[in-house]
Parts: sequence; C-alpha cells; structure tokens
Amino acid sequence: MAKDNDCIFCKLANGDIPTNLLYENDLAAAFADANPQAPVHVLVVPKDHYANIIDGIPADVLAAMVDAVDHVARERGLDKAGFRTIMNTGEAAGQTVNHVHMHILGGTSLGEGLL
Repeated sequence: MAKDNDCIFCKLANGDIPTNLLYENDLAAAFADANPQAPVHVLVVPKDHYANIIDGIPADVLAAMVDAVDHVARERGLDKAGFRTIMNTGEAAGQTVNHVHMHILGGTSLGEGLL
C-alpha cells in the first residue's frame, strides 16, 4: 500500500503534520487522540494507508501496531492497571477516519459495558 495524500492519519504518522508522537517504529506510529474518551487515549496507526482491519493489512504491519500498543501501555503504566484496545470498522461501528487505527484506552475503570 501507499500513503493517501488526503488522509489526516497518513499525514500525522509520516510527519507531514506535526504531532507529539508517543512512539513510532518503521511501520506504525502512536499519538494522543485529539478527542480523548479516557484519561489515556492513544491512537496507533500504520504509516501506510489501509482503510480498515479487513483491507489486506500485511502481518508485519499488524505486528508493528501491536508493538506500539505494548510500548505505549508499558510507558503509561497501563500494563499493570489494565486497558482496552478497540478497532472500529465502518461508519456504523464508529470509524470516523478511514485509516485503520487502534484506540488504547485506560487510566480509569472502563466498566463492563459492551465488549
């Protein structure tokens, strides 16, 4: 895949728009969500453009995203406290940016609501 010149997450992950990167590796980047839903709310995105989780993402890209989750969770102390990861797919599921991304949510009790 390649970058999408109109995609905000492509621009953020690749440094075209400045952001405070919390972590990055060769294939993925993590940064704070602009509209946090928890005390810790971080987005993990691949540097290449994929619309969603069923867009043929290579295994090494998914592994790089999980590596970023691991790094952020440990750095923020969530590995001991617990956290939630969410990947929304499609508008009806709440995906507002058509670039696959993982939400890392933590820093508070997240309750027993929907999985």
